[in-house]
Amino acid sequence: MNAKGKVIKYGNNVDTDVIIPARYLNTSDPAELASHCMEDLDEKFTQRVQKGDVMVAGKNFGCGSSREHAPISIKASGISCVIAETFARIFYRNAVNIGLPIIECSEAAKDIKDNDQVEIDFDKGLIKNLTTGKTYQGQPFPEFMQEIISADGLIQYIKNSLS
Repeated sequence: MNAKGKVIKYGNNVDTDVIIPARYLNTSDPAELASHCMEDLDEKFTQRVQKGDVMVAGKNFGCGSSREHAPISIKASGISCVIAETFARIFYRNAVNIGLPIIECSEAAKDIKDNDQVEIDFDKGLIKNLTTGKTYQGQPFPEFMQEIISADGLIQYIKNSLS
């Protein structure tokens, strides 16, 4: 499993309240959530994000409220992967459960710049900055988590397992 795209970069402690503000939690429609993704932090996010882009952030990404709406809005906006120094644990699990690829790599999260082009090999945990040529070793997903993400989330993974 791989991802490749342009970087949209944020800092530390990006919480679920700025990923998808609480005023939009009355819907579970992914397209509607995507239309408001990051708007309290980056009002131009929905205008500049392209399918396949990669979000990069610092420490504690996804902290705050335990809402699946946050990774759903990111995934539905077209982001193919989130790279961060660290993730809040509940966000990490919610991302896997809805099929949003994420990867922790402190060095990459610090070095990669906004608008860089990156490629991620999830099987190996490799992140390559195509703009600078530098390669980083992130933490690869265990095989069962890769299977969940490849199935587009836990629900589909279970459905596939039962059929």
